[in-house]
Amino acid sequence: MARAKNRGYQQSFSPSYTIRRWRLGIYIRLSKEDLKKGKDDSNSVKNQRDLLNDFYRRNIDEFESITEYVDDGHTGTDANREDFQRLLADVMSGKINCVIVKDLSRFARNYSDAGSLIDNLFVQMGVRFISLAENVDSYKNPDSVSNIIVPITNVMNDNYCYQTSKKIRQVFDYKRRNGQYIGAFAPYGYVKHPKDKHRLIVDPDAAENVKLIFTMLIQGSSKRAIALYLNEHGVPSPSAYKVQKGLPVSTRGYDDPMWGVRMIHSILTNPTYTGDLAQGRSRGKSYKVHQIEAVPREEWVEVAGTHEAIIDYETFDKVQALLQRDTRTSPKGREVHLFSGFLKCADCGRAITRCVGKNNNVYYSCSTYKNRSRTACTMHSIKHERLEAAVLFAVQHQVHLAVSYSEIVTQINSAPIKKSQSYRLDDLIAAKERELTKITRYKQSLYQDWKDGEITQQEYRDMKADYERQTSDISAVLTRLNAERAELANGVDNEHPALVAFMKYQNIEALNREILVELVDYIKVYENGNISVKFKFADELRKIAEYIEINTTEDTAVAGYPPLQTPLTVCFPNRR
Repeated sequence: MARAKNRGYQQSFSPSYTIRRWRLGIYIRLSKEDLKKGKDDSNSVKNQRDLLNDFYRRNIDEFESITEYVDDGHTGTDANREDFQRLLADVMSGKINCVIVKDLSRFARNYSDAGSLIDNLFVQMGVRFISLAENVDSYKNPDSVSNIIVPITNVMNDNYCYQTSKKIRQVFDYKRRNGQYIGAFAPYGYVKHPKDKHRLIVDPDAAENVKLIFTMLIQGSSKRAIALYLNEHGVPSPSAYKVQKGLPVSTRGYDDPMWGVRMIHSILTNPTYTGDLAQGRSRGKSYKVHQIEAVPREEWVEVAGTHEAIIDYETFDKVQALLQRDTRTSPKGREVHLFSGFLKCADCGRAITRCVGKNNNVYYSCSTYKNRSRTACTMHSIKHERLEAAVLFAVQHQVHLAVSYSEIVTQINSAPIKKSQSYRLDDLIAAKERELTKITRYKQSLYQDWKDGEITQQEYRDMKADYERQTSDISAVLTRLNAERAELANGVDNEHPALVAFMKYQNIEALNREILVELVDYIKVYENGNISVKFKFADELRKIAEYIEINTTEDTAVAGYPPLQTPLTVCFPNRR
């Protein structure tokens, strides 16, 4: 009987809950995507608040306090939300021990974040979690948290964000490829067109400062010196300027009222100032990880001629070449020294550094010898005065040569008959074609050698791959040589960029930074006292010299001008 009585008692047992008063935290979130769909900001937040407060009022006996947390305009894929973090901090401190949301997507759209918090942290901390839409209550119905609907809903929320992010990226990529500017804020020096936010127009006042920045760098100022100059002369930084003009301005990133090196570098490296849109230079790591990362140059989306240029291509290219050089200055220095970034040791290949000796005498020596090891290289010393005089002479000599070339080209082009055949190119092309024919023949015989058992299958594959690589390399060389021959056939005029670059310095009497940037590639310093100047436009000048040589043979010589060769380097003894 006792057993039957006990069994009956167990069957009539119904669960009851310990009366407990909870410290409630209601969490409300509205994303920017919700706003873009046409939902009203205040109403959406208000709707969530009304639903959650209504639940609180209907169950007020269960709660001893209530605290509200609102993240307005924040994506659910990012846990770095101000009030969300405040909510978690209050959970950890025990200020609240019950969290309620309208639905799981308001809490988090990141599947892993939502699952980790609900299944792990909240359980460990004894925190009650309630989601109204999914009927989840971890206290009254513990099984509801483990219900398959919860992880499925979290996965669906996560996938929704992925699909949304993917569609947005596709739209942005389309607009970039079509030359539409999609940035939230116009680059410094431009403003958005009042009738078309995807077009840029020049802001005259800011554009003058952009030009000044490029000019100062070419003339020898360091990026730090440019920033100091602008700050000392009261030029407002990009963000401060936009605030003064009432223009839209970012509240993050470059919001410093003072100019800095980072701002200067950003302007100097932005191709947008040439009139070409260069977008996609940075991106978020993923729709979940909102950190910004730089994008390699080859992956940028660049569209030429979309708006008015502030900086011409030639100036922009000069600046990019300068930025690649080692032009560091001392902490107190503002001006980049004349030869900074141009000097190389002829033996070890490392930089030749500037030194100041007794009586402020300036000289240069190998950085390996000076800073690393006296046995790894030698001093390669040269005084500043001798170096400057030698380089000046080399530039003057090359300028004179360019003037001579220009006069000869004018004479040739005025003659009734011009020659364009280059025996050098013809010989090179014929040799490469013979080489290509031979390799093709070898490659064709490989298969039969394998079938006849003279080579193994692995040897066949290795040799075939090697011949294909050689074929590709030779074909590339032939393409270049044929293009050069076609260019030669078109002739040369005296307005060739290589000639113009040197000829505009016909009256040069002293070196400056701008001349070196435009004309010189590098300068080698030898231990025996020589220097070698490698000029830019070497390939172009060689082609011009060949054009002249072809047209100044004995039977077609232009009166007064013998055939010339282009020196690629010029050496001068340093007599110490």
